[in-house]
Amino acid sequence: MTTRRALLTGLAALPVAAAAAAERKERRSKKRKDAKPTVQHVDVAVIGAGVFGAWTAWHLLRAGKSVRLFDAYGAANARASSAGESRVIRMGYGADTIYSNMARESLPYWKELSDSASAPIFHNTGVLWFALQGDSYTQQSLAWLQANRIGHEHGDVSWLQNKYRQIQFYQGETGILETETGALIAARGVQEVIADAQIAVEPVVMPAPLLSKKIQRHTLPDGGTADHLVYACGPWLAELFPQQLMNRIVATRQEVYHFGAPQGDTRFAPPNLPVWADFNNGRIVYGIPDLEGAGFKIAIDVHGPVVDPDTQERALTPAGIAEARAYVARRFPGLANAPLVGGRVCQYENSSNGDYLIDRFPGQQHVWLVGGGSGHGFKNGPAVGKRVAAHILDENLPIEPRFSFASKGTVAARTVF
Repeated sequence: MTTRRALLTGLAALPVAAAAAAERKERRSKKRKDAKPTVQHVDVAVIGAGVFGAWTAWHLLRAGKSVRLFDAYGAANARASSAGESRVIRMGYGADTIYSNMARESLPYWKELSDSASAPIFHNTGVLWFALQGDSYTQQSLAWLQANRIGHEHGDVSWLQNKYRQIQFYQGETGILETETGALIAARGVQEVIADAQIAVEPVVMPAPLLSKKIQRHTLPDGGTADHLVYACGPWLAELFPQQLMNRIVATRQEVYHFGAPQGDTRFAPPNLPVWADFNNGRIVYGIPDLEGAGFKIAIDVHGPVVDPDTQERALTPAGIAEARAYVARRFPGLANAPLVGGRVCQYENSSNGDYLIDRFPGQQHVWLVGGGSGHGFKNGPAVGKRVAAHILDENLPIEPRFSFASKGTVAARTVF
């Protein structure tokens, strides 16, 4: 017998179910072809099958280069910074328009991959940013969105309160809603990039290269060779190259939490709630609405303690859970008593200036170091991979100074997501 509660719950879920069905109808998934056979000599060997390495391999293969892709633990594995359920893709970066442009460049690649995948990678939830009125980062982001005609809405605290009644806003706050962006499914997204590239990830521990200006071909662990090496190893880069990168790229421990909304309460899932970011007093707290049953996600974007990505324990801390619960109770009162339904411990690979590292190893023409995602790199994977591929295809292409090896000094705290 159907109960009244079950009936109401089913009725409440109808709009979301209908939207999901409409999305599936529009999708044109394609059958991924098997990986091509491995050859002993390749143009490029990419070490690291996270988001940077995967998209680098994808672009190089599209350009006609032969590639082998290696990873010690597998594509977007549980220890990697590219692992987990979801990431944010946004374009508002204040005065850091280099990242706004890279996000704009990356979004079509993610959307095309999503449209052809067996399950969606990109969810167009929109991204809501709110901060105190007069905040320069927010004003600069709005100016860039307007100048580049990127879809958005914006308003004062009354606009915020009327649009998102499930969030507790405070007097003096202002907000921007990017309408073209949203969330990416992380580990599955990386795996889809690799499958679409028709390349296999080879499980091998890759040592740092024996560097010599006389070497024309680099020897791989199984005796194969490559003309170029790309190390896209995220938090492992400093481990492989300690003399050059120690204290220039540092892995820090980060926690994310997923809370479960009550049955039938759709206020915390799309389309009622977008990806959101609270930027007040210089600290970002951000979250992702309930996607694919993972629950309401929240992360506090402050660098944690320095860790070893190989050996760090991945259990959530009581203090971290308590801090997340306290924030949720203040900003999302409807979730004040929500259960913790999931969470994970990951790491950022923080570069000294918060900018990516995309440069040759000093003194080596054909060895590239790629990393320093610093907590905000996932969204820009397509643009990073495209840039690395362009450098390999054209050795005279100038290095972006902010991404250069020379720009990395002692690590300083910088909050980005």
